[in-house]
Amino acid sequence: MKKYGIGEVSKLLQLKDYVIRYWEQEVPFFSKEKSLTGRRVFSERDLHILFRLKHLLYVKKYTIEGAVKQIWREINSGSVDLFTEIASIRSELIECLSILRKSGENLSQD
Repeated sequence: MKKYGIGEVSKLLQLKDYVIRYWEQEVPFFSKEKSLTGRRVFSERDLHILFRLKHLLYVKKYTIEGAVKQIWREINSGSVDLFTEIASIRSELIECLSILRKSGENLSQD
């Protein structure tokens, strides 16, 4: 399973690193993994939760506490399979977008 560094997560979410670090402290869902060099890394599951959290906070205007409760409800409800499936599709789309951006950067450098 692919692991994402905070810089990569920051670019994907279009957020500053410090926002992600803050969320990591405030939200109990993250795996809090570190690489061999001691840098924080995020799993695909973490990335999905971050996207959901961003949506709840910025689009739906939830508070952090409200967003955490909503994510708990989604995880504990019968819609976990649907949530997992959506997260999987989102992950694939993110990977495709990343590849397309890298390809575009390589073309513009030529």
